[in-house]
Amino acid sequence: MFLNRIVETKQSEVEQLQKTLNVAQAEADISRFMPVRSLRKAITANRNRGVGLIAEVKKASPSKGIIREHFNPVEIAQSYVHAGADALSVLTDVSYFQGGIDIFKQVRSQVDVPMLRKDFIISREQLLEARLIGADAVLLIAAILDDAQLKELFEQSRELGMEALIEVHEESELLRVLKLEHVELIGINNRNLHTFVTDLAQTDQLRKLVPSHCTLVSESGIHLPEHIAHLYESSVDAVLIGEHFMRNDDIGEAVNKLMQPVEQASSASGSVSS
Repeated sequence: MFLNRIVETKQSEVEQLQKTLNVAQAEADISRFMPVRSLRKAITANRNRGVGLIAEVKKASPSKGIIREHFNPVEIAQSYVHAGADALSVLTDVSYFQGGIDIFKQVRSQVDVPMLRKDFIISREQLLEARLIGADAVLLIAAILDDAQLKELFEQSRELGMEALIEVHEESELLRVLKLEHVELIGINNRNLHTFVTDLAQTDQLRKLVPSHCTLVSESGIHLPEHIAHLYESSVDAVLIGEHFMRNDDIGEAVNKLMQPVEQASSASGSVSS
């Protein structure tokens, strides 16, 4: 599976990181950091629309190649924030997504919303690195972690003061994740890892198993206002969207057009209550 190849690459990268990262110094520095911005609060209690939006800064993907030729990460991030994105996801994987640590740091220096480090996290060193560059949350992908790794990395991310969005693709992965204590953020990826086909039915099927105390994020394949309307009606808390926005020249306009159904629903609800 292609995912296995990505993990092999990541293992080599982690070996290099272990040679350069001073763990003791990193831990000492982090102990003095201010608390992170809460991704969970941003996409629930403090969200700008009826469905929270984690907007993704993403240049390329393994399946689609280059998604955005004119790629100015700070400009993109600021457009997202101005359009009411509640949080940002920034790719730091270089080999397959043409992201990077420097890209994350550039964006972090210019925006004040919660930021998710999106990468293939398999080691504590990557978590330390994430906190050092200003990540408020990290992505943990259940498909590439066994139970012991998932538990360890989840607990370590919490110890370092970060939130963890745990991503699942199928029921067996979700059931593994729900065995963890204190899980609060669950992402359902609508992309089939074998075929790369996306289907929102994945969210429909799995959301029934997600406890009400968990914040639910739907990821991948969301590109129509009807998708947003459906997820809103299904009580999904938030969406993570990147490719659709990246393919539009006017990112702010793309955000507003796609998220319009929940803005209208929120306005209607507000007018009734008043």
